[in-house]
Amino acid sequence: MSALPPRSVAVVLGTRPELVKLTELIRLLGPAAHVVHTGQHYDEELSGRFLAEFGIPEPTRLTGVGGQPRAVQVSAALGQLDAVFRDGPARAVVVQGDTNAALAGALAANARALPLVHVEAGLRSHDRNMPEEHNRVLIDRLADVLCAATPQNRDNLRAEGVPADRIAVTGNTVVEAVHRQLPSTSERLAQMARYGLISDGFVLATVHRPENTDDPVALRAVLGELAALAAETPVVLPLHPRTRARAEAAGLTDLLTPLRVTRPLGYRDFLALARHAALLVSDSGGVQEEVTVLGRPLVVVRNSTERPEAMGDFATLVAPGPALGRAARERLARGAADRDRLAALPSPFGDGRASHRIVELLTSLVAERTAPYAAAA
Repeated sequence: MSALPPRSVAVVLGTRPELVKLTELIRLLGPAAHVVHTGQHYDEELSGRFLAEFGIPEPTRLTGVGGQPRAVQVSAALGQLDAVFRDGPARAVVVQGDTNAALAGALAANARALPLVHVEAGLRSHDRNMPEEHNRVLIDRLADVLCAATPQNRDNLRAEGVPADRIAVTGNTVVEAVHRQLPSTSERLAQMARYGLISDGFVLATVHRPENTDDPVALRAVLGELAALAAETPVVLPLHPRTRARAEAAGLTDLLTPLRVTRPLGYRDFLALARHAALLVSDSGGVQEEVTVLGRPLVVVRNSTERPEAMGDFATLVAPGPALGRAARERLARGAADRDRLAALPSPFGDGRASHRIVELLTSLVAERTAPYAAAA
């Protein structure tokens, strides 16, 4: 439990992945944490029930952000965050990753001259087509303390001229999230039984990124390859609301028929299935990290990745299309021996102590600030 003053650390988040990765940090901060939810993920399936599932205290909620274009999300959140920081006792602000919520939190902290801690700093895809790449670069330029998950992330920051004394290699908070949230063996077996699955006998897929969902050609390619794979082994697809809407709009719902489509899963339910999947197929950044903790193989369906540490042993990067099917069948053909090998490897994303290290950094940072910064002139 943190010894920091009550509500002295504003933790700004807005999406399901941020909730996953910041839960342990919020727990360790205790009363010192003031959680501010921008509502970037406004769907109850994606965000709302995660607050209860993870035991996160009721946050300060912003309005008018979810479902808006990127610029509107950032501007709508920015004005409201400025009011929160103006009226509250925050002495530091924490943001995680590369979301619009994180960028708004970083800009608002900067405007109020509040010290900013960026969790998961230094990720780079070097792909300027990704809005997230612009977000993470901007946040890193604004941050006072940059919590790099890996030495490679630190090296990215140093190459961009960030001073070494502003960077700390903490590990990634996803490691402790997986360890803490992974259900017991009996719970996992019960979860598989509900879906009629057996261990190592199915593929688990997720598709939600705009590069795959907003382009009908790419979406057809991904769903078509998954449908073909389903003729050989069951493919479970927890369906993101955006993906369902785009598939319906593009007339692709017939490609969903061969798949075992479910509603979006809670995090524990997802981990339960992921731990026993013979293979995962996903465009998620978080899943690239999670498989390294679970010891499962992954095919990443994207044009680029900001997590090269997962590539090689755990993951294979492919673009939408026939390469997806080829890579999936090649990984499946490696069988149990490959899964056993992966399970024995340490995660490149750390030892599960990242949140503890970040709390120590926050404690030192706040100790240097005996009072909140005054508003910038």
